[in-house]
Amino acid sequence: MLKAGIVGLPNVGKSTLFNALTRTRKAQAANFPFCTIEPNVGIVNVPDPRLEVLSKMTKSEKTLPAAIEFVDIAGLVKGASEGEGLGNKFLSHIREVDAIVQVVRCFENSDIHHVSGSIEPVRDIEIVNTELILADLTSLQKRKERLQKGVRAGDKTAKAELQLVEKLTPHLDSGHPASTLDLSTDEKSVLRSLFLLSSKPSLFACNVREDDLADPKNCDAAPFLHAVTQHVSTHLNTEAVVISAQIESELSELPPAEAKEFLAGLGVTDSGVGQLIRAVYHLLGLRTYFTTGPKETRAWTIHTGDKAPAAAGVIHSDFERGFIAAETVAYEDLVQLGSSAKAREAGRLRIEGKEYVVLDGDVMEFRFNV
Repeated sequence: MLKAGIVGLPNVGKSTLFNALTRTRKAQAANFPFCTIEPNVGIVNVPDPRLEVLSKMTKSEKTLPAAIEFVDIAGLVKGASEGEGLGNKFLSHIREVDAIVQVVRCFENSDIHHVSGSIEPVRDIEIVNTELILADLTSLQKRKERLQKGVRAGDKTAKAELQLVEKLTPHLDSGHPASTLDLSTDEKSVLRSLFLLSSKPSLFACNVREDDLADPKNCDAAPFLHAVTQHVSTHLNTEAVVISAQIESELSELPPAEAKEFLAGLGVTDSGVGQLIRAVYHLLGLRTYFTTGPKETRAWTIHTGDKAPAAAGVIHSDFERGFIAAETVAYEDLVQLGSSAKAREAGRLRIEGKEYVVLDGDVMEFRFNV
């Protein structure tokens, strides 16, 4: 299962958000730096309203959502790449995740200490990214020395890696993360082998107060949110999601009906956490297909671009090994027509073979023989 790491400066709401995401109290949330030392890990269901629709349609006994893993990582401070705060321990924890959710504080509160003494979210983003970039530069310098020996020995793989290292170094030196460098398909493949912190896909969670959640464009936090959105889209080629970690933490303790009523009272229709989970799911390059019937309706996780046999293999390796074909119908078509039988009559249910690239929302049934 792929992992998303929750990172940021101390006291920005990381642990509170983690508790809300996982609906637990596993992470200690306190008003002092480094109350999280060892990472907290939790499995999180991916909200998908399509599941409930399919489940009702086929009268399923069970409904099983897709899931991803979140990791709450200790707060980073300026100088982490040189050992400040939890230093290398913090950076090693980031190295183990597949994507980064950087929590950015976008609210004023004199009772909650900020390590830099003021609320400037873009500055905070740059502090974290600078530490990741500095750690990557150190890593590349050490790797370069080894690669040069390999090149002299005639190692073609070492040559390709060294060329990329020499292309990456000035880019990182100028303060840009590796993820923003324009690379060829082959170079991207080599990049993965370098395990750079700043090459991981990232998005930003703007943590606001309860009063700011209903109308982010016209609230006290609006200048902060605008600055973050502009910065991450222009300089980091990614997106920002607005959440209120404290509200989400409170919602996580309520039954679904009460939580919905609570949100409505705030003038909010969708949970910020739900948006965040879906955004991270897509950031990781994950997509969903469904199987549905009287026993269960289930969301299965695949990677973007996976073909039908690989999708079948997510259910069981025998399905992939003995794959024959996949009966496939788009979710929208199935819901519109009301049943698989009607979808077949209307010509919307297709028989797809081994080269079919599965699309998000496909409802599938596999034929196989082993």
